[in-house]
This record gives sequence, structure tokens and C-alpha cells, in this order.
Amino acid sequence: MGKHNYIHYIISETKGHNFDNVSRTKAYQNFYSAFPEIKWALLAGVVSRNAGWNMTDLALPPFRKILSDNQRKRLFMTYERANWLIFSDAYPQLLIYKLSTHLNKPMFHLLPRLYVSRFMRKEWAYFWKHGDRERLMTSLIINEQNVIHDPVIKQDFFKNRVFLRPPYLLQDILLLNATIIPTKSSTLYGAFVHDFTNISKRIALGKTIASILFHPTVYDDAYKFVRTVEHTGSRQDYERFLGLQTDKAPWLRTIYPVITHQDIIRNDWYKRRGIKRKWTDNIFQNPDPSIKDTFYGRRKMLYGYYHLKNIFTRKKDLF
Repeated sequence: MGKHNYIHYIISETKGHNFDNVSRTKAYQNFYSAFPEIKWALLAGVVSRNAGWNMTDLALPPFRKILSDNQRKRLFMTYERANWLIFSDAYPQLLIYKLSTHLNKPMFHLLPRLYVSRFMRKEWAYFWKHGDRERLMTSLIINEQNVIHDPVIKQDFFKNRVFLRPPYLLQDILLLNATIIPTKSSTLYGAFVHDFTNISKRIALGKTIASILFHPTVYDDAYKFVRTVEHTGSRQDYERFLGLQTDKAPWLRTIYPVITHQDIIRNDWYKRRGIKRKWTDNIFQNPDPSIKDTFYGRRKMLYGYYHLKNIFTRKKDLF
């Protein structure tokens, strides 16, 4: 197979799996099962599950009451665009690694044809030679957060209609959002998301989640969940193991259409921004199982506000 055919195959495979949040999550998981040395693929699958849960949260009563239809649509599109964009950049890299192992020779010279950053071309070459799994995972975290920074975080529509608006700012201040690492028990792990628009904090969060996910006391239970629980996009995937009374979010594919994204030519972020030294620093985070109580305690506050708003709305309607 010639270079052109390889590229055609990679583009076709990526488009086929970049259908929606459910298909992306499955693709990451399947890749990790085949190539467990690429630790980032498991991390990406777990983070992608969280994106799906955030999407279907928007259909729950408090979000429907507190947010307008437009606000919920914009938040959904923020999650969807970032999820799509990361996959469209990262999955071709994973496929080129797969191709390299199949041919038993590095094929990373194909990366420029797929608009992958110069930073990752160097990192894949380094990994092929030295096999440093931690460094590659950190490099992919750095790369993907830079990939979404201009087209999503700094893009005028998302910046002005989402990140500078009260619903996002309130969620950020109250720390209502977290990246959850579930298990098939009543134990959850993870970390809260704060100041999502700050690239250094997003990278630090990615490294924190990775540190928890691959911690020896967490990994087996977390990976068992990933292997055996199908991703539907609903938090019921893991909430059924918690022993909590929660609203059942619908399955993602029952409420959202498939979104067609415009794929613009990507400028190489690395040429413009380079990398900050702190981005490559290791983060070691001890797992904190109390995140379940904190996360669901804050969601209870949200439901309290929702019920209060309902009462005032009914009273207003009476007069």
C-alpha cells in the first residue's frame, strides 16, 4: 500500500469513528485494549465518557428549568465540538502508530499530511525509540488541549456565547463540574474542573486525572468498568452502582442528532505558541474517594435551587 492509500485509509477510518460521542469513546477504548502501551487512549476514553455525561445532564429537569433552550444548545455544542476536534486530531496519530507496529517501522513521516503538530511528530519518534509511556501520555495531553484552544476556547462564538455567560461562570465558581472515574461499586474517583478556559489548568487537570486513573489502587477497578460497561452517554452507566437516588438521564443517541462539523485547515499551534516548561512537569495525585460525596452534594444544591425556583414560579403564576 502506498503513502496515498495509507492516508486515505486513516482519514476514512477516523471519519467512520468520529460519528458522535458514543462512537469516539468506543474507538478510544478498543484502541487501548489492542495497544495498552498507549496509556493516553484509556484516559481519552474516560474523559470522552464524561463529555457524554455532561451532554445528557442538560436534559435533566434542573438544567431545563435553569437554562434556556439556547443556553443548553450552546453548552452541548461546546462539549461536542471539543470532543469531535480532539478525536479528529488524535485518532489519526493512533492509527499511524498501529500502522507502524504492523509494518515494524516508524511511519510518523505521514503525520504532516494529517496536519498533526510538529511537537507530536517529534514525540512519536521519541516514543518509538525509547518507549517512554508516561512522556507520550503527557505529550498527547499537552497537544490536544492546544488543539482545541483556538477553535473552541478562544473562538468568538464559544467565548462570547458560552464562556463569558452566567451559566458557565456560575458552574465554574460553584465547581459543579468534575471529571469522574467510575467503578462498578459505590466508589468514584476524579477531580473537579475549574477555570476550563485556562490552557495550563486544563493540561494540569489532564495529568491529574491520568495520575488517579493509573494509580495502582484505582486502575483495575476503573479498567474493569471501561471494559464491561457500555457507554450510553447517560450517568446511569455508573450511577446504578452508587446506591443513590438520582434522576435518570436519557441515552445520548435518543436526544441528540448527529452533528456535521466543518473541518478547517489547522494551523500548527506549536509553531505559534511553543510549550511552557510546567506543562511537562509530572503530577502525582493520590486518589480521593470522597469526590462522590462532594460532587453529589453540589448536585443536590442544584436540585434545591431548581425546586426553589419552581415554588417561586408557581407563586408568581397565582398572583
